[in-house]
Amino acid sequence: MKVLVTGGSGFIGSHVVDQLLVAGHEPVIFDFAQSVHHPPTEVKTILGDIADRDTAWRAVHGCDAIIHLAAVADVSDVVADPLRADRTNVHGTQIILDAARHGDISRVVYGSTVWVYGDSPGEQPLDEGAPLALPAHFYTATKLAGEMYCRSYTSLYGTPHTILRFGIPYGPRARPAAVVPSFVARAQEGKALTIAGDGRQTRQFVYVEDLAAGIVAGLAATGANGIYNLVGDEQTSVRQIADTIREVVKQVPLVHGPERPADVHIGYISGARAKADLGWEPQTPFLDGVRRYVDWLATTNGSPLADTASSIDGSAATVLRQESAEL
Repeated sequence: MKVLVTGGSGFIGSHVVDQLLVAGHEPVIFDFAQSVHHPPTEVKTILGDIADRDTAWRAVHGCDAIIHLAAVADVSDVVADPLRADRTNVHGTQIILDAARHGDISRVVYGSTVWVYGDSPGEQPLDEGAPLALPAHFYTATKLAGEMYCRSYTSLYGTPHTILRFGIPYGPRARPAAVVPSFVARAQEGKALTIAGDGRQTRQFVYVEDLAAGIVAGLAATGANGIYNLVGDEQTSVRQIADTIREVVKQVPLVHGPERPADVHIGYISGARAKADLGWEPQTPFLDGVRRYVDWLATTNGSPLADTASSIDGSAATVLRQESAEL
């Protein structure tokens, strides 16, 4: 199967390209920057703006399916420039869906987020049918808009979709400013770790290689027009993140700072449907994933050039954009 991966040069997307290659598919990268993990001599790449109709239609042409991951997903960037986030996350998603309905596309797999469960009034564990509150954060609003566009395009035009709500990804190739890489870097330098608020807010992390396998599993026939949570089993608090990194790296001090504006409060999320329909469940406990990330740093020093020759085995690099929202 020939699969277009929007955002395929980024953190999650590059791992998805790895998984597609292992599974025997033919990935095509659509991104605004060349991948440091997959040279164009190895993986066909189309460079351009996701919100540019002509370029997007050219990228979709000849593909069998689309895995749509391109987004402004750093929440700080979203807050700083909401118009850019809307253009990419909402308008860009509609452009891809419209190209898919005019092409012979069997599935659009859309990368959403567990942030949609923020302040949900539903009982825990929250599953894909849980009632959703109106989003307080603009990032969440853009991702929910994408989900609704997927459903609308299926209803009106018959374009099949699969919506995947990601837990918080971490692991090789994550941007340095993300919570795990930034805490690891500070601990390695002997600096204190700063926790927003009381540190009790929790998230379900998912190791990026596990997540990529779940995204590819979303192409399965059983996933057509479904919604699936791709989450880790553990609820990990910010304090536990800091304590884990202090255990793995160095016992540095902890400092408490102010809470972040419009922070979301999310309960425990069930991944049972993904296991039942897609045969996917997370394989990597949080502590093991942090150790693997630290080992990867020691091996590559975070260099994109160090892993290029072995990108299929999960060795990796640092890419600064296009990943699911942190904490």
